[in-house]
Amino acid sequence: MLVALDHVQLAAPPGTEDLLRAFYAGVLGMTEEPKPPVLAARGGCWFRAGAVRLHVGIEEGFRPSAKAHPGLRVADIDAFADRLATHGADVVWDGDLPGHRRFYSTDPVGNRLEFLEPGRG
Repeated sequence: MLVALDHVQLAAPPGTEDLLRAFYAGVLGMTEEPKPPVLAARGGCWFRAGAVRLHVGIEEGFRPSAKAHPGLRVADIDAFADRLATHGADVVWDGDLPGHRRFYSTDPVGNRLEFLEPGRG
């Protein structure tokens, strides 16, 4: 029986960990979690914000997906969108989900991210 979603994993090209840290910790305000040593040797980064856990693993030949993405709930979506835009991230609003306000953006390596706030659409 499934009881929870433990984490979402995205991928990134080799050597991009500093870009990922700057974005996920610096821009999104997540906290980097240390990886176990055996996994740290593979590269990548793990991040957390409350119960939200996001792992970014290194993948040779990485190519971001045009469609797949995590949906991340936020509070005060307008302020959150402003924060991303201030840091140079694209903010593309989408009003097609009833009962929600949402926008899409990408991380520095092109992973698609959805940010949404329920009850405001």
